[in-house]
Amino acid sequence: MKINWGTGIVIAFALFMSFILFFVFRVQSDSKYDNELVVEDYYKQERILQDQLNRQENAVSLQHQLKINSTEAGVEIEFPAGFDAAKIKGKVFLYRPSNQKLDIEKPISISASNLLIPKSDLVGGRWNITVDWEYEGKGYLNKKEVTVY
Repeated sequence: MKINWGTGIVIAFALFMSFILFFVFRVQSDSKYDNELVVEDYYKQERILQDQLNRQENAVSLQHQLKINSTEAGVEIEFPAGFDAAKIKGKVFLYRPSNQKLDIEKPISISASNLLIPKSDLVGGRWNITVDWEYEGKGYLNKKEVTVY
């Protein structure tokens, strides 16, 4: 039996389609490949995200910005000048991308306009720092990536 080139192209195309369909059905039917992109409480998550965006906008609109710096003593977070330190409430989240066990969450309780996280509490390397704070009922959110040496 001799196969001409037209028949060969049709057979190759059918085999390729079968190959692709096999993997599509395999991924869709196997729970190991769960590819659900939407969370169950989608609207609740959307409100949380919108609240974070509003807090970030509030932080950007400040006349004096919050500053996060890596110093010899550790990581220093300097709150805007003119804010009463006693009225600042919130949390500082320090995320270590390479090791989840090193993540730190600290409440903000300060008497001066800055907060120092000692170098002894931190391991050298990259840290993602999120400061979620509130002053006189208005929320602010600042994020920065810092490298500790």
